[in-house]
Amino acid sequence: MAFTPVACRQAGVRVRHIRSFHIIQPFGLLLMLLAPVCRAQGLDAQVNALLAPLSEMFSSLVFYSVELLGVQLPLVVLWLVAGTLFCTLYLGFINLRGLPHALRLVRGDFSTPGEAGEVSHFQALATALSGTVGIGNIGGVAVAIAIGGPGAVFWMLVAGFLGMSTKFVECTLAVMFRQHNKDGSISGGPMYYLRDGLARRGLPRMGRLMGLLYAWGIVIGAMGIGNMFQSNQAFVQFVAATGGQEQSWFSDKGWLFGVIMAAVVGYVIIGGIRSIVKVTEKVVPFMAVLYVGLALLLIILNREALPFALQAIWDGAFTSTGAACGALGAMIVGFQRAVFSNEAGLGSAAIAHSAVRTREPATEGYVALLEPFIDTIVICSLTALVIITTLYYQPGLTDIEGGVAMTSAAFERQLSWSPPLLAFAAMLFAFSTMISWSYYGLKGWTYIVGENPRADLGFKLVFCMFAALGSMIQLEAVLSFSDAMVFLVCVPNVLGIYLLAPLVRRELRAYRSRLQQRAAESADTAATAVPLSKPR
Repeated sequence: MAFTPVACRQAGVRVRHIRSFHIIQPFGLLLMLLAPVCRAQGLDAQVNALLAPLSEMFSSLVFYSVELLGVQLPLVVLWLVAGTLFCTLYLGFINLRGLPHALRLVRGDFSTPGEAGEVSHFQALATALSGTVGIGNIGGVAVAIAIGGPGAVFWMLVAGFLGMSTKFVECTLAVMFRQHNKDGSISGGPMYYLRDGLARRGLPRMGRLMGLLYAWGIVIGAMGIGNMFQSNQAFVQFVAATGGQEQSWFSDKGWLFGVIMAAVVGYVIIGGIRSIVKVTEKVVPFMAVLYVGLALLLIILNREALPFALQAIWDGAFTSTGAACGALGAMIVGFQRAVFSNEAGLGSAAIAHSAVRTREPATEGYVALLEPFIDTIVICSLTALVIITTLYYQPGLTDIEGGVAMTSAAFERQLSWSPPLLAFAAMLFAFSTMISWSYYGLKGWTYIVGENPRADLGFKLVFCMFAALGSMIQLEAVLSFSDAMVFLVCVPNVLGIYLLAPLVRRELRAYRSRLQQRAAESADTAATAVPLSKPR
């Protein structure tokens, strides 16, 4: 599982840097030796006990809730939803009007060879989607329905629709203020558009502070929720697919799975964004087709229950009879599930989109519209219909503990052979999330310490080590802290969106004007190219 010179060359790494990768060769052996020690000494319990008070205090601050009509409303969710509503209204429902143009851009209709950047529109979209489509699409939706009732699904779709506009703003800004490095690579994302964009608005100090806060948040979040949690969930699904906790040979070999996972992730991420997109552009469509195909098949088999499911979603969204907490509770749970799933307002996807090959920032804003549409409106909706149609036949489904287990039970009722495939899909979701978040964390880290090969390599090695540890030990306090840190970054990011929105609207209008001018020129060219009829 070591990184060899051949593997490094295949990943696109220059030969002169290959010696550094021999550091990874004793890495697997070290983790294998540490795993029994960690368990024997209860290292995870000691770390949790040490960090739990700090983590709980920080999490309670970030996810602070106020009671509204008997329902707890997290202010961070309200902050994110307010941002999505603002972007939608300010840009005149770009989330609806821009979809046809977004599809044409992804198809490559407006691509021009030789433009600055590292990846295509489709590759950027696939990488960003691999970071958002994850375990939450399988298990998180089920938990949302169990807590908020079927009505939560309606509000989840509303929040996903609004989130498309936020993605447009974030990714347009990411291309407007991206940094071109000496080696030809691109660095971009909220930390750059907060720093440089706010400086353009006459707020340089505020921009530097907000950019630094965002960078630290994305680094910590990448190590925890974007890495250790995903590795842990991938191991849980692997054990489930190979016989379960009692029968699987791998049930007590988290160290082995962790080392393999770290090696595979390291092999992919070592070559940077160009290596990552080669994987995501293949894995994302495959896992999406696999999961969507399974979900559609089950929904067809449960077609008798579709009217019940649609009626339950509608009634639960507006009446107090359809949800455990009433209509308001369904709304809050639905909004929360959507923003947790598609990350609209967090700005993470803008880091991947900033590397696109284009000279028109607005084009990547259009492409980014498709992320919440695919993640929330398509995939999360299918999961919801799987759960709710199964509830028609099996009312006790939501009593099952664990979201993934609940969704798996729904599939297994009609498709007895599906749980292993579902577990495989969940593993792919976790893996793809890890490689995307490694890039997000890397760009946050190089923003803090500067662009240099040692900083780049050091982060990747540490990321791989955390990936392995995630399968070995349970660091709930660390995960809770990193989760809170990820959502803390929405505070500077959404504030920056409010302040920089005029720049985006100006860019959008200029882009539309250029499109119209190009269309008029094409029409004139076509008219003059028509041959004149011969005189009689």
